[in-house]
Parts: sequence; C-alpha cells; structure tokens
Amino acid sequence: MAAAADLSLIAYGDVVAGCERCSLAQTRTQVVFGAGSPSAELMFVGEAPGFHEDKQGVPFVGAAGKLLGKLLEGIGLSRDEVWIANVLKCRPPGNRNPLPEEIEACEPHLWRQIELIQPRLIATLGNFATKLLTGKPDGITQVHGRDQEVVLGGNVVMLYPIFHPAAALYTPRMLQVLEEDFARIPQLLGRSPAEREPDREAAVGFAEQLNLF
Repeated sequence: MAAAADLSLIAYGDVVAGCERCSLAQTRTQVVFGAGSPSAELMFVGEAPGFHEDKQGVPFVGAAGKLLGKLLEGIGLSRDEVWIANVLKCRPPGNRNPLPEEIEACEPHLWRQIELIQPRLIATLGNFATKLLTGKPDGITQVHGRDQEVVLGGNVVMLYPIFHPAAALYTPRMLQVLEEDFARIPQLLGRSPAEREPDREAAVGFAEQLNLF
C-alpha cells in the first residue's frame, strides 16, 4: 500500500507541475509541490513558497525552513519523516499574501495530497493554513496549540494549529512558544516524547547567526 501511495503522490506531483489554475503560473519559476515522506503520519502546511523555495522547488528551505528543521530535531524527527507543503504551490510575487482566488484555485491540490498521504496529524503553520483547514475565521493567535479532530480527504485527521516558524525569526519570544507547541507533537501522534529535550541553545544560536535576535 505504501509503495502504491508513493507512486500516486509522485504521479500527482507531475500533474501539478503544469498547473495553470491561476495567474501565479505566469510569474513562478516552478511549482513547489511538497517534500518528505509520502506515507508520513505528520504533515505540515504553511502559506506559500518564498524566493528560495521558488528557485529550488522545495518548501521551507529558507531561514524559516532551517528553523523548522531545528524544531523537528528537538522532538526526534527529521524532514524525511514528515510531509511539508503549502496552501499555495506557487510563489506570490514579492512574497505578498495569497489572494482568495489563488487559494480557491490551489486548494484542490492540498486536499488531494492529504487524501493520498493520509496523515494522522496536520500541523497548520500560521493564519492562512489554519483558516483554510479548520474552515473557521479564527486567527492563529486565538487557536494555536489547540488540537481538534476534523475530516479531510475522507479520513479523520487531528489538526494542530501552531505559529509559522517565520514568526520566531522576527519575535524572539515566539521561539519558546514554538518549542512548547512542538513538544506536544509526539504525544498527539501517540508516541513517547523524544528522549532529549528540545535543543533551545541550537535554535537560539541559529537565529543569532542570522542576526535575528
């Protein structure tokens, strides 16, 4: 079953690579479909590709993506064990916010990914992913860290809204909030917590290297 799911996701990725559902097809370098394990129990959904993602074709490869990797390491996981995607598969010009018509055009791709991967837990990163997947207008500040069961892709999924890692790059106190929210992920997956504590020094050190704190 896992091999079939892998092939189905790869095949769908090939289809999405030529998507022209909205005007972003005219300005993108390439579609950023997603990356990670096609049979992941844990899926992350962000907002949209940025400059580096658009160039490399992989989600979360900039500063926020590196911090996401550090946070995953803190709970004993790697990018290869999860699936990472965005609400939009193409970069909005100038990294502006997604437009409603762009979200409407692109959301079927996300629903199909969820249907094929069948994750047990989806962590929505920030406002756009949270509002889309919960179907509610509540912003991330109001609902972060509050898990809820929903039906997506024909399956019951646990949604876990958390702040986008980019928030910690601009607001240092957010790093601790993110670490605390990430620390609950193993429990939500029905696993024992990682043996080691989240490496706060490494995460802070990374941010300091970027002169963000």
